[in-house]
Amino acid sequence: MSNKFYQPGAHRAGKVVDLFATIAPRYDLINDLQSFGLHRVWKRRLVRLAAVRPGDRALDFCCGTGDVSFALARAGADVTGLDFSAPMLAVAERRKLETRNRKPETRSAPLFLQGDAQNTPFPEKHFDVVTISYGLRNLASFEAGLAEMFRVTKPGGRLLVLDFGKPDNSVWRSFYFIYLRWFVPVFGKLFCGDSETHAYILESLRHYPAQRGVARKMEELGCHDVRIFNLLGGVMSINTGLRPLLA
Repeated sequence: MSNKFYQPGAHRAGKVVDLFATIAPRYDLINDLQSFGLHRVWKRRLVRLAAVRPGDRALDFCCGTGDVSFALARAGADVTGLDFSAPMLAVAERRKLETRNRKPETRSAPLFLQGDAQNTPFPEKHFDVVTISYGLRNLASFEAGLAEMFRVTKPGGRLLVLDFGKPDNSVWRSFYFIYLRWFVPVFGKLFCGDSETHAYILESLRHYPAQRGVARKMEELGCHDVRIFNLLGGVMSINTGLRPLLA
């Protein structure tokens, strides 16, 4: 199985940029359709687990069109959203403007920046909460992405990863992969004119260690209280960990 938007190695980033440039205008609509609206529930769960307090600094890696960034801001955090896709950030900025026009009293809004999640300009130990949703799987190196998340998290701060998972139950995993292989690409064909935009999900997942691999890497980096929250039997998952306090 191959996909024109998936290429391991040095050219991975360029292919992913092409992918998100293609799907950005319909990204939110297709997420609603292919997940039956559940992605919104899972993102709310992520934000609850982030447990932000008013005034916390939060960084949302691979923020896309801004769902999690906006939710963290509503919870009281000072939020920076980072993404390397200019078309996705354009949608996020448009949503921010629409929110301000609709609710002029809104004071807190995310700052959106374009950049590489594997090599950010932020200082070490700067953020209270660092999140990434449906982005770690798309990096050239998920290990480098997690290492950068850990680097910019304050001691005592929280790291959270939401992404597609791999269910432990082999029967459920088979049904899930059938859905990703045969049904999800239809959304790409209908709304983006190219089934490979969403066939990419399964191809990228095949090369991704999912929730258990992410948990192992978090532990290797030195995170404490590493936990896996399986959603819908593990088809999605949230990984959480704490950067330990200084001795």
